[in-house]
Amino acid sequence: MSIYTVQVSGISPSTTEEHLSEFFSFCGKIEKLDYSPSAQSATVHFEKPSAAKTALMLNGGNLDGVSLTVTSEREHPDEPQNAHHDGHIEQSDKPRAAIAAEYLARGYSLSDNVLQRAIELDNKHGISTRFLNYIQSLDTTLGQKALGPDKTISSKVQETIANATQQARTIDEQKGYSKQASDYYAKAIQSPLGQKVFSFYTTTSKQVLDIHEEARRIADTLKQSGASVQVHTDASTGVGSAAPPIDPAVHTTEKPLA
Repeated sequence: MSIYTVQVSGISPSTTEEHLSEFFSFCGKIEKLDYSPSAQSATVHFEKPSAAKTALMLNGGNLDGVSLTVTSEREHPDEPQNAHHDGHIEQSDKPRAAIAAEYLARGYSLSDNVLQRAIELDNKHGISTRFLNYIQSLDTTLGQKALGPDKTISSKVQETIANATQQARTIDEQKGYSKQASDYYAKAIQSPLGQKVFSFYTTTSKQVLDIHEEARRIADTLKQSGASVQVHTDASTGVGSAAPPIDPAVHTTEKPLA
């Protein structure tokens, strides 16, 4: 069993094990969850130390109307930077600010203190090389398809973004790249705010307001795709909304974005 564990206390009596699992699945892959409703506590076992670090960031986060206490009996080590990119990005590879934005987009309540903690973690540990390679390869691939060799979407001025987006979409349709075109990051980079989105995911220079803005973009995308966005309030019944339905496995959330 994984040694990358966190302890969660102060859980609402109305919170189910499924809801608790959904909440922490945004941090990364969960190997096991030991939940004791009578003690209103749980131990979450993660596959990677980076996921456990992200979970600790959520100390003070709100679930079903109560503020959770998230602690760990040990300090989780930093993972070595891996420059290899095989096209598969796990949830734990993402910047903490991006994960915080996903929580907000799905209606969970995180205080500005939690969001600031996410920013500080990104500043301290940087953006993972795997995730940077992923976003930059998207930027280059889309730019070359839409604009020609050695071009990137993020380098274009805003006036040409709309034309580039339409051209990339046309080429995608011709060559059957519909799966790639549906990727949230590809769409976001091609949007009128493409340069700003690109910067959000590739730099550690962020403010709390930036996380809220990205959360609104994600929420808008979820609404456009028809996914329900359930807001978790103090009146929550404990029935939570899962991460966006990309992977059907409850504990496998490599791509929770729509």
